Amino acid sequence: MTSFWTGKRVRLRGIEPDDWTAFMRFAEDEERLGNLLSPPRSAEGFRTWAKEQATAKTDGDCFGLAIESVETGETVGAVGSHHADPRAGWFEYGVTMGADHRRKGYAAEAVVILLRFMFAERRFHKCGARVLAHNEASLALQRRLGFTEEGRLRDHVFFAGGHHDVVMMGMLADEFAQLHSMREL
Repeated sequence: MTSFWTGKRVRLRGIEPDDWTAFMRFAEDEERLGNLLSPPRSAEGFRTWAKEQATAKTDGDCFGLAIESVETGETVGAVGSHHADPRAGWFEYGVTMGADHRRKGYAAEAVVILLRFMFAERRFHKCGARVLAHNEASLALQRRLGFTEEGRLRDHVFFAGGHHDVVMMGMLADEFAQLHSMREL
């Protein structure tokens, strides 16, 4: 039996201190795509952040994981759950991929593994995702995975000199189960 956290293309694992260089590249990639604009951060800032993540305790429902290529062992992206409300039964997730690793199926497989854990093991009922309206690739990924557009927050975020819409996507546990195996691959 393989690990629950390993698929055909990716393995999800905890963030290690040595992952700082990958996360620095991901931040640069996001800025180039116009998805995030933050003040520049030092290499030492990324090293400190990665070390903190590697030793941080998780509450079980909100956590971040590195996405590693099974074939190469390289850190290719990150995925995580956040804003969980166990009482209401919902959580949100986010995923980012390094620019060189997009459109290879890594993100989709990583998200399916994460959602399988959250729906089958943590017993959540609904997953939400917030996507910048201009990020067509991410919107297409959400739709392929089975998410439904639930609404649009107009001019909800401000960056790169302007306001941008955020598209709210959602999927229920039973919708996930109809499209994806609830057991490991």
